Amino acid sequence: MTTATSATPGRTLDHPARDQIRLEDVLHALADPMRMRVVRELADAEGELSCSVFDLPVSKSTTTHHFRVLRENGVIRQVYQGTAKMNGLRRADLDALFPGLLDSVLEAATRQAARLGENEEPRRQN
Repeated sequence: MTTATSATPGRTLDHPARDQIRLEDVLHALADPMRMRVVRELADAEGELSCSVFDLPVSKSTTTHHFRVLRENGVIRQVYQGTAKMNGLRRADLDALFPGLLDSVLEAATRQAARLGENEEPRRQN
C-alpha cells in the first residue's frame, strides 16, 4: 500500500510507505547519474526544492521521469504547493531502514566527482 501526500487539496502523489521501501529499489534509483545529481542537491538543501530549481541537461519529460523514479522508489517525497511540485529527500526513512547508506553513497559520489574533475553547476535559487 502506498501513502499519498499533498499540500494542495486534490493533487496527490503516491509514495511508498516506509516499510515498503526496498534496498534494491533505492539502489536502482541512485544508480543513474541524473538522479544522483538530484539527490546530491536535495541533500545539500536546507529544505524542499521545487522541480524548477534543477537544471538537468536532459529534456523536461526525462527530468519528470527521473523525479518519478526517485519518488516511486522511496528516495524523495514530492508534494504540490500551489502550482509548484516540491521535492524533499526522505532521509529519515532511508536512515531508519538502511543506516549509513545514504551518507556513504553521497560521500562516494562527492569523491568520484572530485576524482573525475567534474564541476558542480551552481544551483539556481527558487
